[in-house]
Amino acid sequence: MTTTIGLIRHGSTFWNKEGRVQGITDNPLDEEGLEQAEAIAERLSGETWDYLYSSDLLRARQTAEAISRRLGMEIAGLVPGMREMDGGLIEGTNEQERVDRWGKDWKALDLGLENPDFAQQRGRQAIEELAERHPGKNVLIVSHGALLRHTLRGLIPGLDVNDLLKNTSITRVVKTDGIWSCELYNCIEHLSG
Repeated sequence: MTTTIGLIRHGSTFWNKEGRVQGITDNPLDEEGLEQAEAIAERLSGETWDYLYSSDLLRARQTAEAISRRLGMEIAGLVPGMREMDGGLIEGTNEQERVDRWGKDWKALDLGLENPDFAQQRGRQAIEELAERHPGKNVLIVSHGALLRHTLRGLIPGLDVNDLLKNTSITRVVKTDGIWSCELYNCIEHLSG
């Protein structure tokens, strides 16, 4: 039996454009982000999906709501385990502000950021639970860039996740006989129109 999970990064926000760390700050999509959400929704309307879930943060929920409207399917649930990694004290800052505030070696300081290993475990557990809840089904999850990359690193060791996930990109992973594989990574062909 094969279970397919479509992992979607939310649409763009003003903070994305300003290079600000969002973390768990509950920012809305900007105008372009709303258009991107409609574009991924249109793309997904030509595919078969059984369930739709979202992170509980606003930017992911707004993206999921566009998909929900276009596909005529309810959001099956909000999944706190798929929310973005906590950015601690650096949330709301850009690189220059971090250097000004804490120096060029700010990454070496304890600024309250969520541990990547914890985030990877949290995201992986959420995906595994949804796959177990819906065996053999096609499940969409709208989430966040950093969390998805760390989660994928844990779900599929050896997968190259160095290419940062783009806004409303879809990554499709498949679980067959207990083993995860990646069929599609960071695809944004729906935005090329």
